[in-house]
Amino acid sequence: MTYFREFRVNWPMLLGAMLGLALGSALNHYMTNLFAPALIAEFGWEKSQFALVGTLGLASMFVVPFWGRFTDRYGARLAAGIGFTVVPLTFFAFSVMSGNIYEFFAITVFQHLFGVLTTTLVFSRVIVQRFDLARGMALSILMSGAPLVGAAVVPLVGEVIDSEGWRTGYRLLGLLSAIGGIAAVTLVSGKSKSKDGSTEHTARSITRAEFAALLRHPSFLLIVAGMFFCNVPQVIVSSQLKLVLIENGAPGQLATWIVSLYAVGVVVGRFFSGIALDKVAPQKVALAALGLPTVGFLILASPAEQGWLLAGAVLLVGLAQGAEGDIGAYLTSRTFNLAHFSLIYSFLIASMGLAMAFGSIVLSMTLGATARFDAFLIIAAALTIVGALCFFMTGRGGKPPRVETEPPMPAPAA
Repeated sequence: MTYFREFRVNWPMLLGAMLGLALGSALNHYMTNLFAPALIAEFGWEKSQFALVGTLGLASMFVVPFWGRFTDRYGARLAAGIGFTVVPLTFFAFSVMSGNIYEFFAITVFQHLFGVLTTTLVFSRVIVQRFDLARGMALSILMSGAPLVGAAVVPLVGEVIDSEGWRTGYRLLGLLSAIGGIAAVTLVSGKSKSKDGSTEHTARSITRAEFAALLRHPSFLLIVAGMFFCNVPQVIVSSQLKLVLIENGAPGQLATWIVSLYAVGVVVGRFFSGIALDKVAPQKVALAALGLPTVGFLILASPAEQGWLLAGAVLLVGLAQGAEGDIGAYLTSRTFNLAHFSLIYSFLIASMGLAMAFGSIVLSMTLGATARFDAFLIIAAALTIVGALCFFMTGRGGKPPRVETEPPMPAPAA
């Protein structure tokens, strides 16, 4: 199958996966920024308390390997159906909060436990099973869904929060998530297909020896480490970015507009990283792309107050901050057996949750000590470079362990 034919044949699956990824728990990644000022103002929460919301991603670490294996065995449709039964309900639950910050934390934890079924854990598997020559571009299109929706919906939700209140804003997110769930479950098939069109046999259980070999392999460890270091700064972009911009002197409306630029940057960056991954070694793509957020973080840590400079910094962060997801999924699919893709990828998801939790703790400590974001932004710049180097070094990891699978079932007769 040729490069473009892969898109002609598989576009319904790609569309369904993109909508599912965009309108699931990822909505919180782009929207918590907008709700933060209103929630803090109404309920009197401390910024250092609210910063701990990122630690709640640790909850997903306890379930993500289970959900990864579940997806490998039972397919993306069932997994996504479970996730989209729960996620819209959590947005509606946010809308009726009484004001106790622990109530907010509890709903967030519940969303993490099931929201992982609306993430790349499920939808990346759909893509890597159907795309080979165009895998990098297909992954970038998949992962561009969330920032595209973010760029379009952030101004709308921000306006709703300003005019109708944050409770109405959360109800809007619940409605959007329900619509995305219906689209995803309808368009994404339950069973994966290989690139030759045959239905894939259910993956057998991985043995302890194979699993142990996987966990010890240098490439696996480097990919997981790269995902960790690159995602420590995500606590800023997912829940604190508007507060950072306001601290730097941006008015509320301007700060909302600049936050939407982050999503635009992610889309543009993922488009070019997708092209590059299909043409250039992914290790080189990682090193080149992930240097950009460092500059952006350092600008935000500086005394800069000019709107255009703040907008440029956020755009730089967005251009590359999303590339680590594409690179991690691509390296995983090219290095290890696809039959256990979701199980292996679950460790990348877990490392992202751990990174968010670690970042939240560090952010809370730096805010408590200085009452400003500058120190954390400098740390974020340094860790992003470390993550880029981890991805770059996977090219020296040696031959990966191969997990044997049962032969695929023959394609049905025409």
